[in-house]
Amino acid sequence: MPNLQFWYEFASTYSYLSAMRIEPLAAAAGVSIEYRPFLLGPIFHAQGWNTSPFNIYPAKGRYMARDIARMAEERGIPFAMPPGFPQNSLMAARVALVGCDEGWVAPFTRAVFSAQFAEGAQIADRQVLQRIVRNLDLDFERILSAIEAPDIKDRLKRQTAEAQALGLFGAPSFVTSLGEVFWGDDRLEQALAWARRS
Repeated sequence: MPNLQFWYEFASTYSYLSAMRIEPLAAAAGVSIEYRPFLLGPIFHAQGWNTSPFNIYPAKGRYMARDIARMAEERGIPFAMPPGFPQNSLMAARVALVGCDEGWVAPFTRAVFSAQFAEGAQIADRQVLQRIVRNLDLDFERILSAIEAPDIKDRLKRQTAEAQALGLFGAPSFVTSLGEVFWGDDRLEQALAWARRS
């Protein structure tokens, strides 16, 4: 089956839109999805930014918020900008890596995005992540121990470095098995079609 890598950052509004629709679209296209959580912070820092470009350029940020709200309404999903954008997504990304290993990354990813961008929850809050994990019938204490292990911490750093090496500069990004890169929620369908051709 053709494969498509889904590179996403939990603090990314447009990644939220993709996370909520990628599974049915991929199933219809006959493409398997590989979830690749990473951190945009180091990539932004390499470009001389100390925060999201949506904060650096306020007009762009205002447009983004309205753009997301329009698309969310069109797709029938809730949207509310959480206070303090962008949020610290480090812990959520580490938990997602455990989910990649254990097969529950997709529902976890959707739940984190929903908590943040539908409910306005703070995803850096351990209690928020605990609620999400327990709602998936998973052992939060075991997972918390796993994400403190050097392996998971180093893996997230390596995965973020891999994103930089691929030339990724934003999220969501989609990468085919032949290395073709597509950036943005609005390129998801094109990326799936390209993955099938690959």
